Amino acid sequence: MSYDPPRPAGRLLLTPEDKEAPARADRLRRLGLGERTEPALDAFADGLAEVTGAPYAMVNFIDEDRQFFAGLHLPAIGPYVRSDGTSPEVGRTLPRDHGFCPHVVVRRKALVLEDVCDYPRFAGNPVVDEFGIRSYLGAPLIDSTGMVLGTVCVVDVAPRPWGKAGLETIKTAAAELTVRLERYGQV
Repeated sequence: MSYDPPRPAGRLLLTPEDKEAPARADRLRRLGLGERTEPALDAFADGLAEVTGAPYAMVNFIDEDRQFFAGLHLPAIGPYVRSDGTSPEVGRTLPRDHGFCPHVVVRRKALVLEDVCDYPRFAGNPVVDEFGIRSYLGAPLIDSTGMVLGTVCVVDVAPRPWGKAGLETIKTAAAELTVRLERYGQV
């Protein structure tokens, strides 16, 4: 069974099929994650934003239908202004077909997009137009059972040369957070 919503014909972006979504949702419920904000995860996201210099950082748990940012760092002033002069309101949830974390979860490995517009598969993602996202760096949170719980990621509204150092930073952050999540049964 697929959990991907139908896409309009002609779009290159396809949200990957996620066969582990029901088992992940169950595991997240048992760990007490993915339903409420966590101050410790907000602090983790703050630290990740500081280390990478990114305006946005998230600890993201993904179930069958949505993404939930249990940890979220936002800039004090939104760095993206739409053509109509408004800034997008960033919340704690996104549909599963928004953003790049669902790709990280299904791939089970880190994803580096220095400029999402260089990749037709990702350039059409709703977060590009809605939030002005131009670069992404994310890694999966894989627990000791082999289950991908979600991701840690940073994004920017400008292209960013994340490089090998960025990749190592995000992978290390994901590994460290996974140990913390399991050690305490949650954060």
